[in-house]
Amino acid sequence: IQQLEAARFSVVELRTTHKHGVEPSLSGQERERVRGRFARSKVRLVSLGTTCEFHSAEPAVRQRNVDLCKQFIVLAHDVGAYGVKVRPNSFPPGVPRQTTIQRIGQALRECGEYGLRYGVEIWLEVHGAETQNPPNILAMMKESNHPSVGVCWNSNPTDVIDGSVRRNFELLRPYLKSCHINELTNAYPWRELFTLMRQSGYDRWTLCEVEQSKEPERFLAYYRALWTELTR
Repeated sequence: IQQLEAARFSVVELRTTHKHGVEPSLSGQERERVRGRFARSKVRLVSLGTTCEFHSAEPAVRQRNVDLCKQFIVLAHDVGAYGVKVRPNSFPPGVPRQTTIQRIGQALRECGEYGLRYGVEIWLEVHGAETQNPPNILAMMKESNHPSVGVCWNSNPTDVIDGSVRRNFELLRPYLKSCHINELTNAYPWRELFTLMRQSGYDRWTLCEVEQSKEPERFLAYYRALWTELTR
């Protein structure tokens, strides 16, 4: 938190299984402690980044992931986060794609309805070897059809068509609730993405998702400076 404050980062998403230890196993007192620590800082805890996924061909596996997602929803509520990030990861072999999309959509709707009771949104990351293709994510959104369920843009190479992300951005923009960005020095059209966000009225966050640096303070300062330039 101190490093983020020093670099003037305003929000953070905590990824599950990392050193912070913010997991569903926390006691009520520990949850209050996490909430208080962020409340006393300049950094807002906006989301919990989970690996909950709903594409499995096995009903028991899907249900286990739904149940885990619900635990994270309660945790998010208790620690003061807005959303829980989930993901698709693949299309299981031998299962029609539309069937998998329907299963994912149904699970998202169930989690979205549960989250509504706690004031917590469900953010589907644009993720997975084939599931990350924006038309597939759009189909999942239409299948879920719930106001508490949306998309976490993930800044993937598959977003880009002829050097531009406009077509796929416009496809998913109505559902956009969060955004992951990564290495701002690569070939991804960052300036175009940020311009499209601004022009469309997107007023949420771009969350830095990169490899750990041996010089975190220095890295975050440079990252912030480059982000500021690209968002002009």
